[in-house]
Amino acid sequence: MTIINFILHIDHHLIEIVNQFGNWTYLIIFGIIFIETGLVIFPFLPGDSLIFAASSMAVNPKYHINIWLVYLAVLLAAILGDACNYEIGARSVNAGEKHSWFNKLINQKNRMAAEKFFERHGPITIVIGRFIPFIRTFVPFISGGSKMHYGKFAIYNVIGGIIWSGLFTIIGALFGNIPFVKEHFSMLILAIILISVLPILIVALKKRLTQKKELH
Repeated sequence: MTIINFILHIDHHLIEIVNQFGNWTYLIIFGIIFIETGLVIFPFLPGDSLIFAASSMAVNPKYHINIWLVYLAVLLAAILGDACNYEIGARSVNAGEKHSWFNKLINQKNRMAAEKFFERHGPITIVIGRFIPFIRTFVPFISGGSKMHYGKFAIYNVIGGIIWSGLFTIIGALFGNIPFVKEHFSMLILAIILISVLPILIVALKKRLTQKKELH
């Protein structure tokens, strides 16, 4: 099972997980979200799409999972994951400078994109970055590496976690079981991913246009 296949057909895979593991599904959801947000080398794991799929299943009587437990699992994973990633960034900044193996584990393009995004928007990036795949994994790492005061980081972390997990849980619960959405679930997941990365594309385009103007 490739990661792309898992993301695009996450509804089918989640059904298999629920049928096979029952109540352990909440822990599996927690684990995937925690790893995606908490470990800087796993930014490719599904976040938005997993929450959407899990919450849409939770409001369907056919599946025996609780919407509030799904939300709680996602919320705790999001907050604890970012807190863990902050600590990794704070403790690893020197190791990253001294050991080339550490830098090789991290996608430097994504890291630089997150750094520029952070420089542009400041601490609010911790909230905004939640909604952008890859960026959300690197932002807490960069926050820790930049020695941001943990109390300040924690406030933005909790606010961002509540908004991100709550919004996608609500959207999944409201729209996930509409027949059209169910029939075109893969296309919808692609749309969610594209909309999520749109801010990065806009920033990159603005930068390129600015550079062209400066050259002329």
